[in-house]
Amino acid sequence: MNPPVTPWTTRPETAADVAAVRAVELAAFPTPSEADLVDALRADPAWIPGLSVVAEAPGGALVAHALLTRCHIGEEPALCLAPVAVLPEHQRTGAGSAVVRAALDAARARGEHAVTVLGHPDYYPRFGFGRASAHGILPAFDVPDEAMMVLSLDEERPLPTGRIRYAAPFGA
Repeated sequence: MNPPVTPWTTRPETAADVAAVRAVELAAFPTPSEADLVDALRADPAWIPGLSVVAEAPGGALVAHALLTRCHIGEEPALCLAPVAVLPEHQRTGAGSAVVRAALDAARARGEHAVTVLGHPDYYPRFGFGRASAHGILPAFDVPDEAMMVLSLDEERPLPTGRIRYAAPFGA
């Protein structure tokens, strides 16, 4: 049986998408913190062009967003997946999975190696994420162990070990 076809078109964010991405973030979360974080990251050296990915519904409306920015694990460069947002009316339709997969594919194509995420332990393992602590990777703040996860984009290279250092806009 073939997997269901989803209507989501994914692509890198463009300058014309900034307001629509902010609207998705504002609708998806209870406070403007994530929308403000995305805006701050755009102006930070951690921003990597092409790793902010949006999903469009048929007709072109933006319905989801996923962002990968530079972080470090110990002294090694890595990526941080945050935030991932979907308009409430499009949640549980595959739009979030589509932007996460597209962002990870773009990172892999760029030769990136490791991606961290602080998120729901029942959601992110579907993309290959696993407990970061099992690889000697630790957050810089207290979080439930099962919520801090890592994904290797290149199985030929060992994951770095150490404490995760996020970009300044994360405040961690």
